[in-house]
Amino acid sequence: MLKFEVIPVTHFAQNCSLIWCDETQRAALVDPGGEPERLMRRVAELGLTLDKVILTHGHLDHVGAADTLRRELGAQIEGPHLEDAFWLEMLAQQSQMFGFEHTEAFTPNRWLAQGDRIEVGNQSLEVYFCPGHTPGHVVLLSRSLQVAWVGDVLFAGSIGRTDFPRGDHATLIRSITDTLLPLGDDIVFIPGHGPSSTFGRERVSNPYLTQPIW
Repeated sequence: MLKFEVIPVTHFAQNCSLIWCDETQRAALVDPGGEPERLMRRVAELGLTLDKVILTHGHLDHVGAADTLRRELGAQIEGPHLEDAFWLEMLAQQSQMFGFEHTEAFTPNRWLAQGDRIEVGNQSLEVYFCPGHTPGHVVLLSRSLQVAWVGDVLFAGSIGRTDFPRGDHATLIRSITDTLLPLGDDIVFIPGHGPSSTFGRERVSNPYLTQPIW
């Protein structure tokens, strides 16, 4: 069975998730934006082996600890989509922009694309390409748990910003309405920031979806 816990990190309170297979104790961290020592300590406390770091998109508050975790624990970095390569190449500039410690550029071990699968022990995650907030944003879905990790695509009562380079509001709305919502109303999603919700709840109550501004 797949298990997870949310560990907010950095002054942006970014929802990093530690997910693991309870049969194999193999684990992954989704969007480790910072505080690598704290994240490694939690992995050790649970007796897990961190195999993977999975990135939904290239913004620093979601990737800041990824390369440290790769160096320290030998984890492979998977994601985001290749279209976000320029964000990872700009990590030094992002550090200054967002007020983070200096972070060097890095390249993941694997870029992700629509239809890919990520194995976590004996469990798997489905990958969905959901551009708009960034051009290379991906979303992860556990069918067994009916839980999705959506990064900064969708929030409880809101949606991701599109005023960063190569963000696009219309593309973001299409990603939500054409890709995410059809996955099912009962799916719980973990956003990049703030509380979780369900696709069904957002479909009927999120003002950006019920009265979209194109």
